Amino acid sequence: MEAVVDARGLMCPEPVLLTRRELQRLKKGKVRVIVDAAAARDNVTRLAQHEGWRVSVREEGNTWLLILEKD
Repeated sequence: MEAVVDARGLMCPEPVLLTRRELQRLKKGKVRVIVDAAAARDNVTRLAQHEGWRVSVREEGNTWLLILEKD
């Protein structure tokens, strides 16, 4: 299963809350999170890792794409 969280333009804690909702809903699979603030990137990364998800981050211009995966 795969989901996308587009949190561009949102300030913390909103990106974290939206991501947490998707992680709880999916339990496993892949979640793509798009953020445009370094604080959101860091906070979403910490949340996902704490919940046992693998995280990869790719910078794309002024945004970051976080790929969260869990088997």
